[in-house]
Amino acid sequence: MTNSNFWLILVLGLVFGVVHSTLASSLVKSFAVRVFGQKGSRYYRLFFVITAAITSLAYFAPALLLKDAPLYQIPLPWRYLTLLIQLGAGILAIVALFQTSLLHFSGLSALMGGASVPDRLITNGFYRYTRHPIYLFSLILFWLFPVMTWNRLALAIGVTVYTLIGSLLEERRLAAQFGQEYLDYKRRTPWLIPSPFKRR
Repeated sequence: MTNSNFWLILVLGLVFGVVHSTLASSLVKSFAVRVFGQKGSRYYRLFFVITAAITSLAYFAPALLLKDAPLYQIPLPWRYLTLLIQLGAGILAIVALFQTSLLHFSGLSALMGGASVPDRLITNGFYRYTRHPIYLFSLILFWLFPVMTWNRLALAIGVTVYTLIGSLLEERRLAAQFGQEYLDYKRRTPWLIPSPFKRR
């Protein structure tokens, strides 16, 4: 029988996904530009990142703090292997983050006089093998908890659904920004899971 908090965390995930996707939409960005002018365009990314960080904490906190119950645990010595894979996925996610230009990703480039969004499409590094390496490594982290509980399962499900839907919405924005260049990249590069048979 599921823990009652399981459903609460799923609902929180739905709310988080709606809020996050709405703020990331071109419609809201355009509204910010109309209201705040050039500053709205320049600093929106920084506002979005700060808001995303705060709402993420509000979303993750219940999964960690509310009453929980175990589902299963990976026995030793395999638990060490999953922890090692998680550690590797976390390190690779950070490397992929730097490959996107951390200043642009965080919105800090606007404070330093740079462009608020990247002016070139990133297709090297991990982005040569998957269009969403950060999402891939993050999902590995969430699904390889050595001890899985109801709260963690709800969190993993919510993050996965949001990540998959959010990646498709993100691709629409990238196609609008980079046009044919992105469509060509999309055609030759797998969506999430790298494929050894995909020609690059």
